[in-house]
Amino acid sequence: MSGPRLQITEGEFAGWERSDSDDFERYSGPYYERAEADGRRRIAFRAEARHMNGHGVMHGGCLMTFADAALFTISHDARAGQRGVTLQLAGDFLEPVPEGAWVEATGEVVRGGGKTIFVRGMVTADGTAALSFNGIVRKIGDPR
Repeated sequence: MSGPRLQITEGEFAGWERSDSDDFERYSGPYYERAEADGRRRIAFRAEARHMNGHGVMHGGCLMTFADAALFTISHDARAGQRGVTLQLAGDFLEPVPEGAWVEATGEVVRGGGKTIFVRGMVTADGTAALSFNGIVRKIGDPR
């Protein structure tokens, strides 16, 4: 996430922040993020009826959209203020995500330092592994 950040002070996401600069992420989420004491970043949202497919579980495209957003949360420090684009994203679906679940992603930068950042991560739903993913982010533009 980039752009202006809203500090959330009430509700289940109190203590988290959210970007308001990406209309698609606001519509598909909204997604909330925070940095942990150890420096790792996490991103989360609550699964709603609009995220479900015809079988009553989260649509795979919704999970992959969230994983794509997670690439940028996880690679935040490695991007050092630069914008980026997704070069590659792959995922393995592990378990279905029900409506109402707390959906969260964490991960790590496997390799960075140049313009290309390799990330791997895990999406969980109420603590159960739902999607394992990996992706590549390419830095673009000047640092902000």
